[in-house]
Amino acid sequence: MDLGIDGKVAVVTAASKGIGFAVAKKLAEEGANLVINSRRKENLNSAKAKLSRIGVKIVSVSGDLKEKETIENIYNAAMENFGKVDILFLNAGGPRPGGFFDVDEKDWKETFETNFMSAQRLVRLIAPNMIKNRWGRIIFLTSISVRNPIKNLILSNSIRMAITGMMKTLSLELAEHNITVNAVAPGYTLTDRVRQLLEDKAKRTGKTYEEVMKELSSVIPVHRLGKPEEIASVVAFLASESAAFLTGQTIVVDGGQDATSV
Repeated sequence: MDLGIDGKVAVVTAASKGIGFAVAKKLAEEGANLVINSRRKENLNSAKAKLSRIGVKIVSVSGDLKEKETIENIYNAAMENFGKVDILFLNAGGPRPGGFFDVDEKDWKETFETNFMSAQRLVRLIAPNMIKNRWGRIIFLTSISVRNPIKNLILSNSIRMAITGMMKTLSLELAEHNITVNAVAPGYTLTDRVRQLLEDKAKRTGKTYEEVMKELSSVIPVHRLGKPEEIASVVAFLASESAAFLTGQTIVVDGGQDATSV
């Protein structure tokens, strides 16, 4: 299936590993040029080297997403190298685990800056260019927790809901400009982040990592965790020409775990 994004320009944040890297790779395989970001320069350089083998142009920008300077550097790199952004994939590292009384005000502020404000700042800079070009795809990565809050993840549960509200409102404001705005909400996907959460639960419960993994897999109808590449395929479709009539939606990719009817 030709997604119609050959030659498009995509910005992918937190792109050095996990879902972010899988999305960058999938978009590159479809012919999109990339601006990729990661906090750790060594990880970013490694990702860039792998993605460059695909044959598209890759520009990398290292820096922490909670810093305004990083956001500006990402935007400037896109404009200087490509003159436009067609696809914006908004991803950031997940907040640390903990219940309401396990996290403090500093944790709340850092989560808000990293996950919410980074997305808001990038959209504010990039959306006017999409409006000018009468074409754009904005895709937020959230979590299944926007449908069913996950125990011991108060920070993620809360901030992801705020991102969903921003996504939905943006979709209404930008629709007339031929810009779609959606979110992808993964269930448990085998990334370093999920491994960290499973290890944390194993420590808290006194169980082994294998036992915790088996318990988690048992509540997913397909009896396994997702793969980053499976999330990336959904993101690529949302970025495509074929998804032009799909906006304001949260697409849950969770192996059937979410049991809500709508």
